[in-house]
Amino acid sequence: MNLHFSLSRRRALAAAVAACVSAGAGQAWAQANWPTKPITFVVPQNPGGANDVVARAVAQGLESTLGQPVIVENRPGANGNVGTGQVARSAADGYTFLVTAQSAYTINPALYSSVPFDPLKDFAPVMQLAVAPYLLVVNPSFPAQNLNELVAYAKAHPGKVEYASAGNGTLNHLLGEMLKKQKGIDLLHVPYKGAAAAATDVVAGQLPMTFGSFPGVMPFVASGKLRVLGVASDQPTQLAPQVPVLGKDLAVTSWYGLFAPAGTPKPIIDKVYQAVRTVLATPAMQARLQTLGAERVESSPESFKASLPAELAHWKQVVDAAGARID
Repeated sequence: MNLHFSLSRRRALAAAVAACVSAGAGQAWAQANWPTKPITFVVPQNPGGANDVVARAVAQGLESTLGQPVIVENRPGANGNVGTGQVARSAADGYTFLVTAQSAYTINPALYSSVPFDPLKDFAPVMQLAVAPYLLVVNPSFPAQNLNELVAYAKAHPGKVEYASAGNGTLNHLLGEMLKKQKGIDLLHVPYKGAAAAATDVVAGQLPMTFGSFPGVMPFVASGKLRVLGVASDQPTQLAPQVPVLGKDLAVTSWYGLFAPAGTPKPIIDKVYQAVRTVLATPAMQARLQTLGAERVESSPESFKASLPAELAHWKQVVDAAGARID
């Protein structure tokens, strides 16, 4: 009996070891040969927005580099929370990625009472894809010609100067709150349902000013329908080097980033990072980004991951100071 029991245990142990070795070999093969099927980029915003266009441009370039289709799937809802939560729960096998805007990833956790993802635990950052500057613009009838004149005018008319935003807690709302705090002025926030509606009313003269993304407001600036007072940065943008900077107190990096679900194997993360980096470096892709009002950035998975805790903490402070909340 003892001999039989011992033989049975040895056989079971050998089978278990063989299964583990086989599973490990299978995982190693899958990582080494990735990708072997189509890849999905989940965009948690509506089609046609800057983030969606960036995702589709990168996806198109990756198809020839990786030899597999890259499908862009829009999953909008709750200001990006729906699609982001979906990717957080996806298999960590290298076939589902999140392409999202900075505001949805770093502001939403502070803005909403609850979000269906943990930005530090549920994802493996791959890289930033591009940055898009924000511009402070006014209607041409507004008397201020620069930031200093705007501040002086606002101090002379406390609570009378309105600024439009895409909604409570959006990046252009928070930029307005940062401006108020840093310059000690009293501005009146008027939220809209989207950045396009906000910019349209500033163009029409219904409100005097707004912060808008470069691709969203620069056509109005070029046609003389809006006057730009500065870029929300402490460095000039290559897209419009003649535009003055608003300084370090109003410097905001608005980025589009690529993430994988947490637990995605490091060899796959590294492979997709190198492939996307190659795509972004092509002249065609750089020209495409410029037409969107965006610039490519160099960020490794490690540097991108390291930047997130401080950025999340910063936006929590800004959201708390603004009193913005969505339940």
